[in-house]
Amino acid sequence: MPTPQSSTATIDDVARRARVSISTVSRVINRTVPVSPDIVRRVEEAMRVLRYVPRAAARNLARRNTNTLGLLLPDGLGDFFGPLLRGIQNVTHEHGYDLLIATAGRPDPEDSLPHSLGNHNTDGLLIFAGCLRRQGLIRAYAQGVPMALIHQTPPPEIAIPCVTIENKAASRALVEHLIQVHERRKIVLLQGLPDNEDAQWRESGYREALAQHHIPFDPALVVPGDFDRQRASDSVARLLADGVIFKAVFSGDDEAAVGVYQALRAAGKRIPQDVAVVGFDDQRLAEVMTPALTTVHAPTAEVGAEATRQLLRLIKTGQAEPLTLLPTEVIIRQSCGCE
Repeated sequence: MPTPQSSTATIDDVARRARVSISTVSRVINRTVPVSPDIVRRVEEAMRVLRYVPRAAARNLARRNTNTLGLLLPDGLGDFFGPLLRGIQNVTHEHGYDLLIATAGRPDPEDSLPHSLGNHNTDGLLIFAGCLRRQGLIRAYAQGVPMALIHQTPPPEIAIPCVTIENKAASRALVEHLIQVHERRKIVLLQGLPDNEDAQWRESGYREALAQHHIPFDPALVVPGDFDRQRASDSVARLLADGVIFKAVFSGDDEAAVGVYQALRAAGKRIPQDVAVVGFDDQRLAEVMTPALTTVHAPTAEVGAEATRQLLRLIKTGQAEPLTLLPTEVIIRQSCGCE
């Protein structure tokens, strides 16, 4: 992935390719006056093709710095986001920035950024996975908005720094622990949200662990969890009602693990004697669950802090690390069967 920085293209090049004046390109970039949708489309396409990003100095001539960063999060925030916000706020406070938070609209997150996070309100944006997909990211990038992505890599044609965690190796180690130490071979996987990269890497780790121990992959043991306790509870309850035999559940994340506990207990199943349960993230609730949840510790607060550092670096220098991958660690507690 190339380093996120401006190409050698100039605003003159963009204007020529889009067949408009330089002042029109400036209006499109800075949204100072209304411009027809057709012209906006032509200018944004020219910027994308030429990989043109307005220089910070040019942007600052058109508008004053706000000393504010924007944060785009999904609707329905859960306990996972508390540490993430703490990490972000620690860094913004340290550098004298305010934080403006918006949630992604539904059902069309690809359309555009919320108006509250526009160019005139923020100096740069932190965007959480799934809040803007490919077309929305391309549009924002073409407008010259400095951005950093959290738990989501950018489309290959644009260069936006990303901060995320190591998912696959930890998931593989967690499932191998169930297989090797506790001799659990029929292991349910609760999948995360569709198109979520963390969920995809965790499933890859699950599959690799099965393959390493010559356990056939059984699609009947892979059901939706969506990182949601009710969805997870419903999926496990359906497996039990259908008479599916399983001895362990990899819940995908700790929030889903709560729903797994609920469904198993409602069916009279003991944890871990009848069914072992493991999670991912190591949220605060994991340690106080009964039994305490075996999981993977993800440095969620540091993800937020590092994404903010990279965004500030991009705003100030035009450059940032393309990808920051933070380490994770398996945390053994009682829900897997360990004492």
